[in-house]
Parts: sequence; C-alpha cells; structure tokens
Amino acid sequence: MMTGLRRQVFDFSIKVLSCVLYMCRVLTDDPSKGHESGRCVLYWGCPNQTYIFLKIDWSPIIWVERSLGIWALQVSVAVICLVETILLTYLSYKGNIWEQILRLTFILETVNTVPFLLTILWLPLRNLFIPVFLNCWLAKHALENMINDLHRAIQRTQSAVFNQVLILISTLFCLIFTCICGIQHLERAGKKLTVFDSWYFCVVTFSTVGYGDVTPNVWPSKLLVIIMISVALVVLPIQFEQLAYLWMERQKSGGNYSRHRAQTEKHVVLCVSSLKIDLLMDCLNEVYAHPGLQDYYVIILCPTEMDPQVRRVLHIPLWSQRVIYLQGSALKDQDLIRAKLDNAEACFILSSRCEVDRTAADHQTILRAWAVKDFAPKCPIYVQILKPENKFHVKFADHVVCEEEFKYAMLALNCICPATSSLITLLVHTSQGREGQQSPEEWHRTYGKCSGNEVYNIVMRDSIFFSEYMGKSFPYASFHAHKKYGVCLIGVCRKDSKSILLNPGPQFRMSPNDSCFYINITKEENTTFKTQRERTGSRPCLPVHSVIACMGTVAIDLQDTGCGPSLCLPPEDIKGNSRRPSIGPVLEVPDTSSMHTGDLYSDQSEDETMPSNEDLSTEDYMKGFPPNLPYIGSSPTLCHLLKEKVPYCCLRLEKGCEHNNFEDAKAYSFKNKLIIVSAETAGNGLYNFILPLRASYRLKKELNPIVLLLDNQPDTQFLEAVCGFPMVYYMVGSIDNLDDLLRCGVSFAANMVVVDKESTMSAEEDYMADAKTIVNVQTLFRLFSSLSIITELTHPANMRFMQFRAKDWYSLTLSKLEKKEREKGSNLAFMFRLPFAAGRVFSIGMLDTLLYQSFVKDYIISITRLLLGLDTTPGSGFLCSMQISEEDLWIQTYGRLYQKLCSTVGDIPIGIYRTESQTADSSEEQCEPSSQSQLSVCVEDLDDPKEQSDRELPPVAGGLHRSSTSSDPSDGKAPLLRRKSVQWARKLSWRGTRGNQRGAQRGGQQGLRARRSERQELDELVSNRMKSLGLWATACDDMSENQTTHSHTYVLINPPPDTRLELNDIVYIIRSDPLGYVPKAGDSKESLGSSTCLGEHTKTETPF
Repeated sequence: MMTGLRRQVFDFSIKVLSCVLYMCRVLTDDPSKGHESGRCVLYWGCPNQTYIFLKIDWSPIIWVERSLGIWALQVSVAVICLVETILLTYLSYKGNIWEQILRLTFILETVNTVPFLLTILWLPLRNLFIPVFLNCWLAKHALENMINDLHRAIQRTQSAVFNQVLILISTLFCLIFTCICGIQHLERAGKKLTVFDSWYFCVVTFSTVGYGDVTPNVWPSKLLVIIMISVALVVLPIQFEQLAYLWMERQKSGGNYSRHRAQTEKHVVLCVSSLKIDLLMDCLNEVYAHPGLQDYYVIILCPTEMDPQVRRVLHIPLWSQRVIYLQGSALKDQDLIRAKLDNAEACFILSSRCEVDRTAADHQTILRAWAVKDFAPKCPIYVQILKPENKFHVKFADHVVCEEEFKYAMLALNCICPATSSLITLLVHTSQGREGQQSPEEWHRTYGKCSGNEVYNIVMRDSIFFSEYMGKSFPYASFHAHKKYGVCLIGVCRKDSKSILLNPGPQFRMSPNDSCFYINITKEENTTFKTQRERTGSRPCLPVHSVIACMGTVAIDLQDTGCGPSLCLPPEDIKGNSRRPSIGPVLEVPDTSSMHTGDLYSDQSEDETMPSNEDLSTEDYMKGFPPNLPYIGSSPTLCHLLKEKVPYCCLRLEKGCEHNNFEDAKAYSFKNKLIIVSAETAGNGLYNFILPLRASYRLKKELNPIVLLLDNQPDTQFLEAVCGFPMVYYMVGSIDNLDDLLRCGVSFAANMVVVDKESTMSAEEDYMADAKTIVNVQTLFRLFSSLSIITELTHPANMRFMQFRAKDWYSLTLSKLEKKEREKGSNLAFMFRLPFAAGRVFSIGMLDTLLYQSFVKDYIISITRLLLGLDTTPGSGFLCSMQISEEDLWIQTYGRLYQKLCSTVGDIPIGIYRTESQTADSSEEQCEPSSQSQLSVCVEDLDDPKEQSDRELPPVAGGLHRSSTSSDPSDGKAPLLRRKSVQWARKLSWRGTRGNQRGAQRGGQQGLRARRSERQELDELVSNRMKSLGLWATACDDMSENQTTHSHTYVLINPPPDTRLELNDIVYIIRSDPLGYVPKAGDSKESLGSSTCLGEHTKTETPF
C-alpha cells in the first residue's frame, strides 16, 4: 500500500511541475513580439506567415515563444508522464484495450505529452502551443487517489467529509485555473490580457459580480467562458450536494473527538443503547455538580440517532461546549477511537431498563463492557446491570450497580424502616440544601435544608472534625463531632483494609490513619471551621444543646444565655415515676468488662423475652446462611431459617395440599400483619426482598409473613431458594383482580409493595409506561385507603399521579413549588411531592446518580449496599429504626437522643421520619378557591375534635408511621397541630355572612353525604366479595378512607442537635454488628427514660 502511495505522490508532483513550467513559459512570453510590421516573426525556424480564419489571426494562438531551457524541461516531464501512463495502462490491462485507451485521463495524458515528442523530431514545432495547463485535472485525480491511499495506510476513519471537501476545493481550483490559462492564451489574438487580468476576470465572473471592466474580445475566448460556466453550473452543485449530505450524516453520527483535545483535556465516556432526556439530565447535573469536574467533557456514544429533545438540550450553550454526541457502537473499535476511550478518565455503561427483555439488555451491556475492557484495559469502568444473575460477568469492572438488587432491598426496608427509599435517594443526590428555602411552609424549609446532606470521607489525621478523637471509641467520636460541628460520623475504614464498617461499635477505637465517613451538608474541605490551635482568644461559647449534651444528667432549668434558646426539662413527676431519668456520658474508652462477643447462632434475648405460650411456632427456626443462593455473586447473609425446608406445595398460599388445607391468608391465622409483593415474575432479584426481612437481627416474634402475588408461576430454582425461609408464600394472581387481592390477605396487610412490571416498561409514549401501575395503585388506594402502599415507577416524573386527588389544593400548591425548584436548576425538584417525601413511591431511575457519584466518591456504592443490607461485612452495623413514644418526649431534643443512644447501646442516629398535620397556612391554601361555599365545604371535611374523641382514629398517614418492628403505632390521639388547624379553619369560615354560611354548610353536607355514599359503596363491594369467597369480612372502619387526616410525612437527614423530638417520630439508627462486642444484657435493656417505648424498642431490637 505504501508503494502505491509513493507512486501517487510522485504522479501528483510531476503533474504539478508541468503546470508550473507552463506558467513559467507564459510569464516569459511577450505577445507583442509576435507581430512586427504586420508580419509574423520567425521563431526557431517557424514560417513567416499569418493564419487568418473567421476574422481572427490564429498565429499567436498556435505559436508561442518557448525558451530552450523550458522546452527541455517540458519535454523531459512529458516523456516521464507518457512512459508512466503506458506502463500503468499495460499493467492494468484486463482484456479490453479500448476501455483503457478511451479513458479521459489517458486522453488528457496523450494530448499533453505526445506533441512534445513530435517537437523533438521536427524543429519548427518546438514553439507549437500545447495545453499543458490541462494537467491540473490529472493532478486533481492523483491527489484524490493519494489521499485515499493515505487514509487506508494510517487507518483513518470518518474521512468522507474531508475527501468531499478536498474534491470540491480541487474542482473549483481546476475550473478557475483552466479558465485563467484558456482566456489568457486565446486573448493573445485579441486584447492580449496578462495572467493577472485573466485571473481577475475569472474571479469576478465566477463570483457572479461581473463588473465588466475586463471582458473577452475574440469569440473563441467568449466560447470558452460559456463552456466553463456551463461546466461549473453542472459540476459544483453536485459537489455541494454531496458535501451537504455527508455533513448532515456526520452531524447525526457526531463526528470525532480530536486526539489533541483528548490529550490536553479530560473527558468521560457514556455508553448507552438509547439516550433519553431524563437519563441525560441526571448524568449532566450529577457530573457537573462537583467543582472538580467543571472542565470535563462528556462524550456520549450511542448507536441510535439523537433524540429531538436531546438535540434541543445539547444546543443550549451551557451544554453545547461540554457534551459531544457520537453515534456509534461500543463494539466497534473505530467508534471507540472516535470517542478517544483510551484517554478517557472513566467509561459509564448503562443498560436500557425500558426494554421488555431485560435479560437481552443485560447481554448487550456485558458485551459493551467486554469491548471497552479489551480496547482500553486501563480505563475505569462503571457498569449498570439489570438482573443480579448477570452481575458476575462484569465483575472486572471498577464499580457495578445491579438495579434489581438495589430496588428490591430498598422496597423491603421501606416496610420495616419507613421511607428508606427517600432517605437513600436524598443521600446519593448532589444538593446544596437550598430547595424550599423560599417556601412559606416551615417543613419545606427544614426538609429542603436537610436534604442537602451527603456522605463524605476524610482521613482522621487530616480532619478538623475528628482528629481530636484519636484513640477514643467510635460512639464517642460520633456524638461529640455531631454536638460540636453538626456532622454525623457513620462509618470508618482501616488503612490496611478495604472494608467499610458502619458503626463498628463502642469497642472500636479510632486511629490516625482511619478513613472517616460522615454525613454533612458539605465536605469538611469546604467548611469554615478552624482547628483549636488556630483560634485565638477564649474558647467560644457552645450552643445550649451542646452544653446539655455534655452534662446530660439531672434536670437543669437553663436561662437564656445568649448562645441559643432556653431549654426546660419536664417536671419531677413523669408518668408517676419517682425518679427522673438521666442521660449518662458517652465513654471515651469502652469498658471491656461490660462487653462480650456475640454468639453467631444464639438468641438469648428472645428466649428471655418471648412468652413460651404464644411463640411456640418459632421453635422450628434457626439462624444460618441460606444453603441455596439463587445466583452467583449473592452475598451470604445470616438469616432466620427453617430447620426443615417446606415442600414446594406448601408455599402456594391459595391452594391446599396434603400437608395443609388452607386456601387463603386468613386461614393461616398469622400473628403479625402481612407484607404483600405484587410482581410479574419471581426473578432472582425478588430474593433480595426476602433477605432483609429475614435477617438474623430481626426478632423471631416480629417476622412478618411475606406473600408474593405473581402474574406467572415461579420456577423450581426460585422455590428452592426460598423454601428454607419461614412464612414465605406465593400466589398466582394479579393486582387488578379484587378476588386475588382478598385471598392473599390485603385487607389485613401491613404493607403492599407494587413492583413495576417488565411488560409495561415499554410504551410508544415513554411516560405512559407507568399508566397501568398508577391506575391499579389508585384503585387499591380507594378500596383500602388505610393500607400502606409502596409503589415502584419507571419514570420519577409520574409520581405526581400517585394517590391523585383532583381537588386537593395542597397538592396543587406543591406542584407549583416543584416547578419553581426545577426552574432554579434543582436536581431534587420532585422531593416535595407528598408520596416521595413519605416514601410511598420510588423509581429506580433516581438511583442512576449512584453510578455517577461513584466516579467522585468511590465509596458511595459500598456504603449504600451496607445500609440496604446487600453486603454484610463482619463488624459492620445495619440500618434500623425506632419510634418515639409519649414517655420518651422527656429527652426533648435530637442531640440528647444522640447522646442517650451512644452512651447506652452504641447506636448512631442518622435521621428522623416525621409526620405532621397541615398547618393553618396550608389549610388556607387548601381552602382558597374562589367561593365561600368551597371554603365551607373544605372545613366540613374536617371532623370536629369532639367527634374524633368518640371513635377510634385510624393510623396516621395511612399506616406508614411504623417503627422497625411490626407493632402498630399508638392510635386515637390527634396531634395538637391538627386540632388547632381545625379550630382555625372553623373560625375562618364563621367570618362570612349568615346566608352564605348556611348555603355553604348545605353544600358541604351534600358533598359529604356524596362522599360517604361512595365510601359505603366501596365498602359494600369489598364485603360482598369477601363473603362470596368465604372470607371473614373486615370491619368497614379498618378499610374506610381517612377523611379527617390531612398530614404529611417527610425525612430529615442529620437534623441539628437542637431539633425537637415529636410524638411518633421514627428515628433512623445504625446499629452495631450483633456478632461483635455488645453491651451486657442489663445495659441493652435499659430504657431511654421509661419502661415502655424507647427503652422497649432498644430492648427488643438489640440482637444477640
């Protein structure tokens, strides 16, 4: 190939040389010497005569002045060209000689070379004019061949546009050059134009300006202009059309990322099978949210054509200079070269979750990962996989996120730790905590500020927050760092170990080389704190909550010291107790005499606390590791197991067998409420839903029965994996069938988990993929309004339709707030939607940021897996929750609770799940519509407090307000804010005229009767179906819609220490490893202030 390239270079050079010699001959020729006294001057023996034909003297056109030197060089070049042409023609001869001879290039070569050979034979012909300037077309042909051979030699790709531009330029140059030389020579018989005049004329003519100051004088030159313009009008449009077509195709494919930019600028590559606008914006917002990544380029490699919405976004100046879209495949090395993957800082490979066949989507992702690893072995790879059984194929990747693992584990924890999905989503999203700060609602501001908390890490010796706690116990360092700086230390990693430990417990002592993982609004490097030795003057005054946390003993009535708000502890007599509870200090160094090693398979606490006459059925349970893991790569977790596996037939809930004759959930007489999961198929990911609900740290008496409501029959492999777990059943049915729901026990279930079905994930309109799931859940919500429903959606934007009420003005106000936050550029605009804040809805798409954050925080995936229980590291704690009861309110603040937990059981609190009634402001917004009658109707929806006391209230927030145990929260006590809101709304309604008030009351009563009638119809429908199925009809009060409850729930991540605790607050805590050192039984059972609630939860939740 290189030999052919050299030949093309030589051919091009020789043709250019012939054109240069022609121009030298023209510049040395003087046309005025051709005529003297009307006779032709003899040139080298030329005859002394003229040639007049058609009124033109052709002698100056036929004969020219050519010096001996130029003639010799032109003859030499002509001989070389002719010999080369004859040789190539002979070598390329394949049967038809005339086809070779009649080629245009051969004819041009003959015209420009053979006459020079004739001048050697006959001297008078040495001044004969020969159109050597036509060699420019042969030079153009040689240049095209040379460039093609060069591209093949260097394996350059995507050169079509370059070639077409080169062809266009060379064609235009040859047209102008031919016209210049032709006009100049023909005008020797006319105005005798110079080369410059001819050049000027051609440029003016071809540019369509046409000044007319220089024009051809003789008809041959005029004819030449006509011919050249005609040729140009035919050739140039064709060339431009081809160039435009190639340019458009290149724009679709995205072009190339230049090697120079790749070597001087940093970039990351995003490989996807199809790019949607939501995925793109999640990626860009998360990547560019970090200051260190502002100068990075994002190269998108996608095999499909760019989506119109994506194209519009990439035209925005904010992204147009940062994002480059390349249409191509990761399986082609040429496309990977275009993306300069070998110079990339990272490569993100995402699966298409909207595909109906998710296994096929995983297979494509695996091949992309293999291709990237083969092409660029040193490039860090971040892979998103859908199904857990395919995870081991990409084990070589630096970070892997399995969607179904995270999804099912998060949904399971939502059942025992409310709103875990919202907690994790807020933790892995980048935010500055500015959302909702302009809202008049107090909970918006508090919730938005706490949502800015993220997980960061720092080496202890380099830290201002933690360096003073070297050698101290982990709870001591965590509590005092939170008290002093407001940061929550949750984990640590030894220098010589890669395993992260969440809350390693009181026995763990901090060392200078430890990596500390903490939750805070911003990382320590961006804070304004200074070390103690850098401060000058006296020690600053600590906040009141810090002083109280340090003292933490008897009740102290503090006056306002100017450092913070005053704080008064409860009176001496608390619920009849003669002694006020106290909070002991957190020990710097744990007392090893009070610690012992937990036994792997013992359950002493349960033996002591469980009544033998009620829990004899749990004697068949044992602790161990599941013997049958459903897929390769599943982390072994210590679980509650059956001593003997149950037969497959006994796992079927609604069909009896030879071992039992139960045909519905009620017949089993479960002591705890059910957890029902509605899914399409029993995939391996569903195993990760069962695992955290059967973990060993859960008490036997608190295990909830699990019913899998499946559209399709599970296979034998799945049944073999779950038959060893206690109280796990399945039923073939559908969520849109009321009979199936009643048989599986929905009327007395604690939680209903609705998993998005794979068959509905693909729709012609993307956001319609959730339509069936949303309508089914809305039906469930109307039929069983007290049921806690947790739903998974494909698109986060659809969560606004969950539990939709068209006339709920408060929800409409939140919709406006979401739009304002989105306009401000917030990554968490959806966070104020009530279903998301309450943890009732979740989309796995919201966790795409987890993969992007791992590029900056390589620990974030490991910490998330530990929090969700997907990984169990010896010595690492786990996430659970506890509920604040009325007897525990003496603790008053979150900081004091932090101290109590650290000083007694070594637990680390990380957040609060809070339920609040709508305040007066929100009620006003809800009752704001135009007419007074609407206001009164809204007030009538709120029952009188006296009427509320006459009947039992349903659980707050639809039963979602639960602790980590299965016990129900205390019912029957409406919050104080609720009562004030009712009174305020009624007083507001009394301000109208009496006539309007009466009309409004009549309208309100009619609306209330209509709603009660609808409620009664729904209750009657359910009762009749249950009776027809032979089931016990649940009381209508349990299923009736909670018309009197207008509340909202939300998550506060790492709230300030002075945050007041409220009744029924659920506190997220990270409990230390039960298999490590634990406090003595007496310490673990010590109440946090009473013999019930907090102390009881601490006692029952501490595993042994």
